[in-house]
Amino acid sequence: MEYQANASLFRPLIGILTMDDPNETFRGNRNNFIDIIRTGAEMGVSVCVITVKDLKLKNRRMIGYMYDSATKTWRPRTIGLPHVIYNRIPQREDEALPEVKQTLAACANHPHTQLFNAGFFDKWSLFEWLRNGRFTAKYIPATRKLGGIEDLEELLRLYPSVYMKPISGKAGKGIMKVERLSGKRNRKNEYALRVQDTKGSVVYKYPKLPLLWAKAKEEMGQEVYIAQQGIALVRHKKRPFDLRVLVQKTYKGQWDVTGIGARRAGKLSITTHVPRGGSIDNPRKLLASTFGAAGARRILMRARRAALAIARQVERQSGYLLGEMSMDLGVDVRGGIWFFEANSKPMKFDEPHIRKKSLERIVHFSLHLIRSRQAKASAVAAGKSG
Repeated sequence: MEYQANASLFRPLIGILTMDDPNETFRGNRNNFIDIIRTGAEMGVSVCVITVKDLKLKNRRMIGYMYDSATKTWRPRTIGLPHVIYNRIPQREDEALPEVKQTLAACANHPHTQLFNAGFFDKWSLFEWLRNGRFTAKYIPATRKLGGIEDLEELLRLYPSVYMKPISGKAGKGIMKVERLSGKRNRKNEYALRVQDTKGSVVYKYPKLPLLWAKAKEEMGQEVYIAQQGIALVRHKKRPFDLRVLVQKTYKGQWDVTGIGARRAGKLSITTHVPRGGSIDNPRKLLASTFGAAGARRILMRARRAALAIARQVERQSGYLLGEMSMDLGVDVRGGIWFFEANSKPMKFDEPHIRKKSLERIVHFSLHLIRSRQAKASAVAAGKSG
């Protein structure tokens, strides 16, 4: 079956954009793709997977991959140009390829399709965008681009701990923590470097900062890093936790909080990321253990307001058409809200109520884009005929 992008009556078609793979046809999280396809079918919308290689914007005829739930197989089909393209290219390295950048730019400017979430964020750009915002600057920890030991030294004069994070990092990979040591037991060593491992962290102690810096540089390799003020996060049973917030656009095209989860750090981990040993928990319960039930409600309300302000500011500053993002928000021991990270390609939320709503909102926002374009085309046509 073929889909006509310009037909007056049509079944909407959403294309999930990813990369081709010589062995498996295409790359990406197939279970996630299947969930989106099933949700679309329930809502009367067709969804297929399409690769950058197969996306033929000029031809308007191309190959898309449909999922056959009966046989549990992916089948190629000839399709027309999708009405909406949802970018799920899995790796930053892929998006950096010239042919991919060219394709994404062409999609963003095409008159008959609409692309949303055009690319990954990098941490430094995020913090610069948010520092420029009237309502978002207060959520940003002190942050420097890490050019040398002087930047680290400057932050350590002001704060007892500093995090070093790769600008293009993902799921906590490559994060390190530097702490100034104090007390009689630490007379020989003034500094500690914690390096995030697979499920925990390795600690190195040094008498002088230059020795620590030499080890940190070895760990950083060629990656570009930022250095950031360490925040004294609230804890539950001696383990720090933060909030994972999913923000998406609705069927009206407006930002809304789809859900808030909590991630508690692993026993030896310096981050709360689940792939690094973190665990999923209930945010209201964790916050109430320190701030009480009423305090937990107030903090979650403030976290929602912060997340919406951040999403709007990131979209304004990035220049991208965005439909969703997840973000990590920290809560300090006084109940203050801090922004740590945002991801334009959110990983699956394991909380069932958040997951279900998130899938529906991907389809709802896509339908909003289609309706908006149709309304605009109708207005232009009416103006010409008038």
